[in-house]
Amino acid sequence: MSMISEEQFQKELEIIISNAIREDVGDGDHSSLACIPSGAQGKAKLLVKDEGVIAGVEFAKMVFNFVDKDMYVETFINDGEEVVYGDVVLHVTGRSQSILKAERLVLNAMQRMSAIATKTREFVKLLEGTNTNILDTRKTTPGIRAIEKWAVKIGGGENHRFALYDMIMLKDNHIDFAGGITKAIEKTQNYLKSNHKDLKIIVEARDLNEVKEILQSDGVYRILLDNFNYEMTREAVHLIGSKCLTESSGGINENTIRHYAECGVNYISSGALTHSVHNMDLSLKAIE
Repeated sequence: MSMISEEQFQKELEIIISNAIREDVGDGDHSSLACIPSGAQGKAKLLVKDEGVIAGVEFAKMVFNFVDKDMYVETFINDGEEVVYGDVVLHVTGRSQSILKAERLVLNAMQRMSAIATKTREFVKLLEGTNTNILDTRKTTPGIRAIEKWAVKIGGGENHRFALYDMIMLKDNHIDFAGGITKAIEKTQNYLKSNHKDLKIIVEARDLNEVKEILQSDGVYRILLDNFNYEMTREAVHLIGSKCLTESSGGINENTIRHYAECGVNYISSGALTHSVHNMDLSLKAIE
């Protein structure tokens, strides 16, 4: 769903890692430098103290590799697999100083990513048997969007646009500032044409009259039904037919998601996948 390239996504991951190590290590991990000889070798295991869907294994490998290319990672459980208390996800072997330098970033990222993947998997299960897919939003933690959106994919969800630059989304404020729906769509299409950009257009509707107005313009990829109740959603889906795709959004939770899916929408987007999760408890323990 996200329109950014694999190359761009990899670049985002590299920026996250280098910035996080800069933030955490600074001019050195003085605790380790003070008491562990630079040549000392060690081994540690990543231990699960919780249950859910593990995510961030591949990211952890990138972190270990960034910190010290000589570290060796042996994986026992892969991204997207269900884990329970006591499971060992991986072993890492290498310089003890390097393991300790990478430890916090690996844990912080994997705890967060696993929480998001677990929540996404729960939502995906609630949608089983419908034709509706779950999407994330831009309600992510500033600076680490790439890993949070990656975790949604690992959990079985789909990514909405990655950022403001890879898809057009005309929301209520854009529409009000532009002087109405039709004007906003018209201005957008002219902008894309004159700037030689090929971006999909999503338009938000606040009520059925707005849905009808959006349908009068061509070239809209998806209509976002914002805070519609079930009855309005069903009617909107009927009105839209196959003219464009549909997305429900606005405070949708575990109790309501199935009902919205049964109204026939193509997508349901939920900010809760990334902004309201409880980190999975993981630890990295030295193996004697």
